[in-house]
Amino acid sequence: MRLVIDGDGSPVKNEVIELGREFSLPVVIVTSIDHFTHKEYPDFIQFIYVDKGNDGADYRIVKEIKVGDFIVTQDYGLASLLLSKPVRVFHHNGKEYLKETIDGLLTQRYIGAQMRKAGKRTKGPKAFTKEDRLAFKEIIRKEIEKGVSR
Repeated sequence: MRLVIDGDGSPVKNEVIELGREFSLPVVIVTSIDHFTHKEYPDFIQFIYVDKGNDGADYRIVKEIKVGDFIVTQDYGLASLLLSKPVRVFHHNGKEYLKETIDGLLTQRYIGAQMRKAGKRTKGPKAFTKEDRLAFKEIIRKEIEKGVSR
């Protein structure tokens, strides 16, 4: 089991890294070269950098995943691609993406895009709080514990 983060814009990188340390799990962060860092990280963290552009990180994540990985992404399209794989996919709010609900999420995304294209304003996501981070971490901790005990 590894923890894989769709790193572009993920608000829970630090929380995932903390969980990786806590459970001695490798953490893989896939992100655009635009987010390159010289910051030193522990050996259990691997960065995979991809070129700028739409969906580069998504395709690399699909290529890199392994059986049993936990993936964290806010991208419904990427989540839909991963649901046919033997992995678990989570939003940064802690909710797990499911085959039964992904079509509805993709439809909402499409409708929002159509509205914006027509010049209408749509609400963005609410600010991500400290409480949101803690809730995410607790949800994922419980799911890792279930996976580790199997």
